[in-house]
This record gives sequence, C-alpha cells and structure tokens, in this order.
Amino acid sequence: MSGRRDLVLAIDQGTTGTRAFVMDRTGTLLGSAYREFRQFFPRPGQVEHDPEEIWTSVLGTVEECLQAAGRPFERLAAVGITNQRETTVVWDRSTGRALAPAIVWQDRRTSERCAELKRLGHEEEIRRRTGLVLDPYFSATKLEWLLDRHPDWRDRARAGEIAFGTIDSWVVFRLTGGEVHATDHTNASRTMLYSLDDGDWDPWLCELFGVPRAMLPEIRPSAGDFGRTRSDLIGAEVPIAGVAGDQQAALYGQGCWDEGEAKNTYGTGAFLLLNAGKTRGADVPGVLTTAACDRRGGRAFAYEGAVLVAGAAIQWLRDGLGLLEDAAESEAMARSVESSGGVYFVPALTGLGTPWWEPDVRGTIVGLSRGTGREHLVRAAVEAMAYSTGDVLSAMTRETDARLRSLRADGGAARNDWLMQFQADVLGVPVRRPAATELTALGAAGLAGLHTSVWSEPEEFLAARGEEAVFEPATDKSDSVNDGVQGWRRAVETAIHWARIGDLEEA
Repeated sequence: MSGRRDLVLAIDQGTTGTRAFVMDRTGTLLGSAYREFRQFFPRPGQVEHDPEEIWTSVLGTVEECLQAAGRPFERLAAVGITNQRETTVVWDRSTGRALAPAIVWQDRRTSERCAELKRLGHEEEIRRRTGLVLDPYFSATKLEWLLDRHPDWRDRARAGEIAFGTIDSWVVFRLTGGEVHATDHTNASRTMLYSLDDGDWDPWLCELFGVPRAMLPEIRPSAGDFGRTRSDLIGAEVPIAGVAGDQQAALYGQGCWDEGEAKNTYGTGAFLLLNAGKTRGADVPGVLTTAACDRRGGRAFAYEGAVLVAGAAIQWLRDGLGLLEDAAESEAMARSVESSGGVYFVPALTGLGTPWWEPDVRGTIVGLSRGTGREHLVRAAVEAMAYSTGDVLSAMTRETDARLRSLRADGGAARNDWLMQFQADVLGVPVRRPAATELTALGAAGLAGLHTSVWSEPEEFLAARGEEAVFEPATDKSDSVNDGVQGWRRAVETAIHWARIGDLEEA
C-alpha cells in the first residue's frame, strides 16, 4: 500500500465557508470537513472577507478531513482547488500576509467607476476583449480601487514586492510557501484584465486600470502544475494539479464537456453555464462569455449567466430577519403554503446580474398583505431562484441556436426537492440532480486527478456523482407557472424603476 498514490484532496474555498474532502479513484469519500467564516459589510453594497481567516479555514478543513480519512499522507496523489471567483486579494510577497481586506465578488463599491468608464466610451472595447460586461462584479475595478487608495502600492508592485490574486492564487501561494504565484484561465477570465482571444493578460486593460503587470499571477491550464504543498502545512508534499473557478469546476464536475451542455449551481448566488465549445462564439447581450475547461482540462469557452443573490437570500431571511433557524427549513416552509400569496421577492441585495446588470438595484418585496406570513416570504425567496434562472436561460438562448434539453443542478440549494421541481416547471425541461450536489469540489478533484493519472479518462471520476434524480416539468401547472413568471417580471421591473428614480432625484 505504501507505494500506491490513489487519493485526491479537494479544497473548495467558497463565499461563506471552506470545504475539503479526500476521495479515492472509485469516487468513495474518505473524509470531509467544512468551516464557515465571517462576512463583513462596512457600508451598504460593500462586502469584505479577512484573507487570513480564509487561509485559517483552508488549513483547518484540510487537517480535519485528512484526520477523518485516517491521515493517508502516503496515498495523496494530488490537490485540486476551486474557489469563489472575482474576490480580490493583495498581499506582500515576502511575508505572504494580506495587505487589506479581500473585496468580495458581491461588492458594489466601484459602481460609480464603472458608470464613469461607460461614459468615457470604454464599455464596448472591454466587452470585446474580455467577454464580460462592465460591472463592479469583476476584479479589475476592485484592484484599481485598492491601488488608488494606497499611493505606494503601484511602485511596490512594479518592484515585485506586492502580488494580486483571486482566491485560488492566494491559496496556492500560501500552500506552496510563496513558491508559486499562479492562476488558471477560468479564474483569470473573471478579472476583466484577461484577453479572452489571446488567453493572456491584456496590456491595454492593465493600463486602463493602472495595474502593474508584475503583480499579476502566471496563467496555467486548469489541469496543470501549480507547485507542491509544504509538508509542514498539510503533512506531505503533494502536487497541486487542478485549479478552476467554482462555476467552471462545477461545469466540469457535471461532465458538461461538450458544446450545448449546461449546469446551474445554486449556492450563495446562482450561476448557469452553457458549454460553448473550443471556439469563442458571438457575444450575447446581457450574458457573459468566459473561459471554461474541455474534457482534459484545457481551455474552452462558455456562456454564463449570474444571479448575484440566490441562497444568500435565505441566509438573510435567517440571519437578518430571523424568519427561520436553519436554511434547510426553507423547503418545508415553501411546501406549507399553496402559493406565495402574491408576494414576490427580488433579492437584489447586491444588485442585479444577468441579463440586466443593474448594480444600484436593491432588494425589493412586493405584494404584501395582512395575510402574508413568514412562510410566504420564504417561499417567495425560493421561487426567486427559479424565476431568475429562467431569466438567465431566456437571455442566453434568445439570440443563439442553443436549445436546452435538460439542466444539471448542483450546489447546496439543489438539495431542495421542491425548488428542483419548481425549476423544472418554470423552464419546461427536466432538471437532473446527481446524488452528489457539491460538484465544484468534485470538478477540482477530477482536474487534479486526471493530470496526475489517478484517472486515465475523465469519465472515470464521474462515478462519484452517484445516481441522478430527475425532475420532470408538470404539464398541469403551465397556466399558474406562466402567471408567476409574469408577476416576477413585473416585480423586477419595479425594483429597477425604483433604483432609476432614485438616480434621477440625486441628479
């Protein structure tokens, strides 16, 4: 047994917590662990993390899951990492310590800067180069904001003293003891500093945002060499052989390797990705074009729609309003009433994503009455995940030849059977959910294990997904579902109108 290296350690560093697990080549889970960490909200629309707390959560979950697996250090073949994307970290190369709080992907503090760039006429060129819309969601304006507020950082960055990275780069740098400063194409494509056509950092974009090239990580294939972990950190020197942003990792973990295959991850936000093949296609209004992985971890392309707040709305109802004690209660509460009672909750707590990209819109609840109870509000929040996903798919397919035959679902909220059935009813196509719903970590494990020959073919690791549950759309609910969709769209228009009226009054 001492010579057999057949285990993969996967690290899933998410927006609200960090998960780690160890699996063997048959897909058997040997050990797992999860830790939440704090979210900070300095001002309305601002969201921050403590990078050092994230790092502590990574080490803690890795230690716990390896201990649960029997500390099988001699059998570890590879480490795979997947991560919350766009979240921006700046650190000192010599000490490895973060220099400021991480600005989270949900943060909207740079919305005015994005509006200024639009007024200056840069929107179309940024879209052409990156495949992204000009929005605070992405890393470039976050990094620019940090550099502008620390006048010496640009000079220090040019001198090689300061590094920037998304969370994957931060974790790789720390796991390797500062030996490797690298990212993969999927994460790089979310920074708004990456040329989607060239597959490298874009000099024009770096100049536009005032970002020194020397502070950017090296870009490597998602299934590739990212150095080795330090033995004093996780107990062994293990190759880091797979890195991908969480949504692209989930696309890979679902086996959506061919053009036209799609998945939706229901997590803090909800993200629908449609594999667009090996060649970049035409950009679709309101929809992102982004880097993804082909079947062996090489670069491919995908269309993506982003719902910025999905499961986070349930967390807010729990933590902010105290309407439920556990997010898992949301399914029973949604079932307990026949409908939402005419209530619609547009959970734009950090703005609207696809297809509107309205950063200043805020959460809006309409249709309240004396008969409204907490169950109606919770059901409206669950319904919002399905309605907003329908909006994303509609935008994605409206101007393309793509036709969705079924949707693969994963993420924490995908465990909610009621939501999965309602989603099938809204879309009018089957929703397929594997037994394993944490497909982001599975995708990272697959990329790492494929690169280190734990699996010779990508199909081999898909056994870990388990049997699928299939939710077929109900044929007898089409009228009520259509009425619900129309009501939802009125609610979204109301939220947008409210934000725009506020802008006019300020002007």
